[in-house]
Amino acid sequence: MTPDLLAAFALFAFVSSITPGPNNLMLMASGANFGLWRSIPHMLGIGVGFVVMVILVGIGLMQVFDTFPIAHTILKVLSAAYLLYLAWKIAHASAPSEGGGEGRPLTFLQAALFQWVNPKAWSMALTAIALYAPDRSLMAVLLVAAIFGAVNLPCVSSWTLLGQQMRHVLSTPTRLTAFNWTMAALLVASLYPVLFTG
Repeated sequence: MTPDLLAAFALFAFVSSITPGPNNLMLMASGANFGLWRSIPHMLGIGVGFVVMVILVGIGLMQVFDTFPIAHTILKVLSAAYLLYLAWKIAHASAPSEGGGEGRPLTFLQAALFQWVNPKAWSMALTAIALYAPDRSLMAVLLVAAIFGAVNLPCVSSWTLLGQQMRHVLSTPTRLTAFNWTMAALLVASLYPVLFTG
């Protein structure tokens, strides 16, 4: 990868990682409801899960969609169903009680596995491999995954910090409920580009 292409890819990785999407909206809700510390496994799960996804897409999974186009439709349906379920959970989340906590954030494994039904993650991985590792050589795929990992984790973590900073504003049950319903609605809205464009 040439220096110019590397710079272009780093910018692509930053913009696609920092902009709103299911991961970032869920992390902002997690930061607001549970704080930064309890959301760390969720953040790490996204970071590691997405890097693994990029590698597997690059070394062969991309061909599945080329060979079996129905797989893409099945993925869309599963992704939409799971995101609707997560939106429902966020809408009905409550802040943990002082005595132990009623709710809990996503675990490392749940967040890592979520990448496989996250439409934005699929779009990012497929685009990155197609544009920046078109030969799909192992070294090119690993470089794309490594850069994405280095850029993605700080970006998604910033959304958790934003959510945590909002906690003082969301100190009443009414405000927290309104925030959670707003995050749930935005999560559902994030399905629009996947289901109704292209």
